[in-house]
Amino acid sequence: MASIKDLKKDIDSLIFEIISDCFTFGGLHPDDKADKLSDIVSDAVSLRNELIKRANSPKRSDDHKVVRTHFQLVEKDLFTGVDKLCNRLSALSAKKE
Repeated sequence: MASIKDLKKDIDSLIFEIISDCFTFGGLHPDDKADKLSDIVSDAVSLRNELIKRANSPKRSDDHKVVRTHFQLVEKDLFTGVDKLCNRLSALSAKKE
């Protein structure tokens, strides 16, 4: 991890990419599964807010390993959460046949 600033930029860019994909899918299929798309967007925004909050308030410690571990967990949770959101969106598009 390079910096907290880069971590926050990664959070924003990945979450906004998911939201953009949801809107693209909704635009291509306007009458299909709007409520499920809305749930995915809502969960993405909640994930973003939670991760930004965690990135802004790291655990206070004199031990740098504890702080580093905290940010590594935030980064891991980001990738895990984005992967779950992508899988949910992919499942919606797979059912559209």
